[in-house]
Amino acid sequence: MTTRTETFEDSLADFTTDARVLTLSAMALLIGAISAVIAYVLLWLIALITNVSFYHHFSTDRTVTPVGNGLGFWVVLVPVVGSVIIGLMARYGSDKIRGHGIPEALEAILIGRSRMEPKVAVLKPISSALSIGTGGPFGAEGPIIMTGGAFGSLFAQFFHLSAAERKTLLVAGAAGGMSAVFATPVAAVLLAVELLLFEWKPRSFIPVAIASLVAAMLRVPLLGPGPIFPVTAHAPLSMGVLGMAFLVGIAGGFGSGLLTTLVYGCEDLFGKLPIHWMWWPAIGAVFVGVGGWIDPRVLGVGYDTIHALLRGEIVGVALIGLLIGKGLVWSIALGSGTSGGVLAPLLIMGGALGAFAAHWIPVGDVGLWAMIGMAAMMGGTMRSPFTATVFALELTHDLNALPGLLIGSVAALGVTVLLLRRSILTEKVARRGHHISREYSVDLLELLRVGEVMDTHPPTIPADMKVTQLSDLIARGDPALSRRQGTLIVDGQKRLTGIITRGDVVRALQRGLATHTTVLEAGKSNLTVTYPDELLHDAIAKMLKHDVGRLPVVDRHEPRRIVGYLGRACVMAARLRYLEEEEVREKAL
Repeated sequence: MTTRTETFEDSLADFTTDARVLTLSAMALLIGAISAVIAYVLLWLIALITNVSFYHHFSTDRTVTPVGNGLGFWVVLVPVVGSVIIGLMARYGSDKIRGHGIPEALEAILIGRSRMEPKVAVLKPISSALSIGTGGPFGAEGPIIMTGGAFGSLFAQFFHLSAAERKTLLVAGAAGGMSAVFATPVAAVLLAVELLLFEWKPRSFIPVAIASLVAAMLRVPLLGPGPIFPVTAHAPLSMGVLGMAFLVGIAGGFGSGLLTTLVYGCEDLFGKLPIHWMWWPAIGAVFVGVGGWIDPRVLGVGYDTIHALLRGEIVGVALIGLLIGKGLVWSIALGSGTSGGVLAPLLIMGGALGAFAAHWIPVGDVGLWAMIGMAAMMGGTMRSPFTATVFALELTHDLNALPGLLIGSVAALGVTVLLLRRSILTEKVARRGHHISREYSVDLLELLRVGEVMDTHPPTIPADMKVTQLSDLIARGDPALSRRQGTLIVDGQKRLTGIITRGDVVRALQRGLATHTTVLEAGKSNLTVTYPDELLHDAIAKMLKHDVGRLPVVDRHEPRRIVGYLGRACVMAARLRYLEEEEVREKAL
């Protein structure tokens, strides 16, 4: 008999990260730089198309917005033309450019082994720039996340990397792009952790953080320093303000649920139209154009509107019109399948909600409640409260508002997780037949050792037993042998020599050799074994790698001395312990 023996040293660490993180970090440096350039190009394209579409002159002045365009009712045609082009690009280029980008990034990570197509990296920023530049009520963050992620994925595909390593570089590109657009490097990393990575490991966190920081540094010479929405810092928040922040957060949570329902309700209505989906964006753009004719502030990314809300410059009935108008045109446009992001619109709608609520709040000022409303709407809709909190903080650099931002974001999250099964980001993935769980927890299999779950008294049979004798014992229901698929084989000194499974017994019987064949001859003597001090996770990995359903457990220093047996039932028993911890309620004292 031969077994694969291993030397043991209890070198288990808090993390499994190794020197590969240095290679990924070096790659992330370059990806961060590329992401910053992509962000610059995307914003340049948006500015160019905005100027050409609404003012009919060739300029890349980023301060120009659709507001005050002077086109009158003809403004309705501008988003329609842009949407027709986007529909053609989606049909004959890639349908992955449709939507706001983050669900597509999630799908690539979880289902596509973090591989993205080159044409997505080219068509997504162009289609998004067309959509936003012709008045689409979207932000640039979803497209830049998708585009930066696509370039990160493409870069990774030139090297011999695992799917997990490709995911790290894909997310590094996404975080770098967001950091460059908004000058929010910390929020970009938090978005990666809360939404894209699906893990909390230094091997991915460190490269993503490096890419985000590099992109933020390059933003300064390319686009200028942050914050992009500076405000006068508020005084430290009182208990009364924090209490009202909770109520604003609750309102933001219900607003998040309403917006999510509205977006997918519109998508369902478009799905019932008897025409090809290529034309849906054009139909949605008609509503965008009409909304822009009524109130031009609903068009485009609306950064100037966000800043005005934070300064408390929009009040009264104008807030209601902005909240309802932006919500409707954004939901219809996004439901039509055009290209654009969700983050900037959420900031506008959340800011309008908070500013409107300020009329009934006796403490704080309009700008503060607009800021807290923005964080609440973003945290509840995207279900990323830490990202929303730090994002609002980095956009404004108002550090004293931090407690209120956190309370509002968490309160909104509490409402949406109880109100809705899925977020606006994961609902689209679910509609394509894939389930995403966004809850992080320690894998129980990485906490338990084999010795804690193994069968300590496994049945054994002598090596010279005939196969027919074993089959008779199993057929008679021998309690020691009939309850397991595998039986350990020992020599005269009770030392491990092999293992035989019921499949081995059946094959020997079918060949008609069972009467003369010993169990050792019919079974396997070249064994994969595990040890009582080995992690259950590692033992299961051995099972999967060698395509076996059970492992003998032996003494690490005496590899032929049996100390137990690990089978599927033992693994299920470990999982049962986890379920009991989750579901069994009892008094601890």
